[in-house]
Amino acid sequence: MSKGARHRPARSFSEAPGVIVECELERCVHCGERLVASGTWHMRKYVQTMAGPVFVAGKSKKCVGLACSHRGAHYHASQVLRLSLPQSTYGLDVLAFIGWQHEHEHKQLVEIRVRLNQHGVEVSERHVGRLYRQFLALLGGSSDRFKQSLAETVQQHGGVIWGIDALQPEGDGRLLYVLYEVLSGTPVAGAYLDHPTEADLAAWLQPYQALAYPVLATLSDGEAAIIAALERCWPHAPRQRCQEHFLANLAEPVLKVDDKLRQWLREGLGRLPEVPETENRPTETQGLALAPPFCPTELSHGIRS
Repeated sequence: MSKGARHRPARSFSEAPGVIVECELERCVHCGERLVASGTWHMRKYVQTMAGPVFVAGKSKKCVGLACSHRGAHYHASQVLRLSLPQSTYGLDVLAFIGWQHEHEHKQLVEIRVRLNQHGVEVSERHVGRLYRQFLALLGGSSDRFKQSLAETVQQHGGVIWGIDALQPEGDGRLLYVLYEVLSGTPVAGAYLDHPTEADLAAWLQPYQALAYPVLATLSDGEAAIIAALERCWPHAPRQRCQEHFLANLAEPVLKVDDKLRQWLREGLGRLPEVPETENRPTETQGLALAPPFCPTELSHGIRS
């Protein structure tokens, strides 16, 4: 019997920019030894976002401490959850767009599909319904599945690490805040809030503060309200700034200067005459090819830093 056609086609985007996400933890949560790169990819996939498709790859780290009880344990790059849910090829901003269009704009699924297609997102009407249910489940937060995942994390690592991130859907002033567990990469809850204060975020986190799991640390970007809410809910847990956000903030002024440099080079070199083509071009063995000038590449995927 011949194999039937796939129900959903595998999509690839050869021109999509690459986003490599490394584990944000610096040291082992058990022994304190510095983690090293494991040399393996724990996840590679194409993700469709409202700003276009990206190819996402997650690099893990591992502990090599000789005296560590968890020597060899791999720590995954949980920041991939800023882009999409596990086993999903659609960005969180797509889920937020679907939820906003259905809940606030009262659009039908077929209308949302058309709007997504206009934004370049390839999706069927049936799958829009699945993504909307994922949006509702993310906002709901509590399920036996995520509790089982957290219990397994506590058994393996002795506790959990809470992380919070936020993204802004296109055309909406409100933010989708996502609470996730860093070590297991488990999305736990989401909240659609309009510029919340520390008290608003603390009230949202209160049910998860009551969970009977030891909290090893907390992780977030530099937003003051998030930091204050985490310190208010888990005052005794060490807090770490997300390295990806930190490096992005450091690179931002450099990229602005780099843009000016590239514009200056284009204006200056654009007035030079073109090099005439000749039949006696030097071969690779007759001369060295000059490499193009290095300039950092800007990757933009619509995620709020």
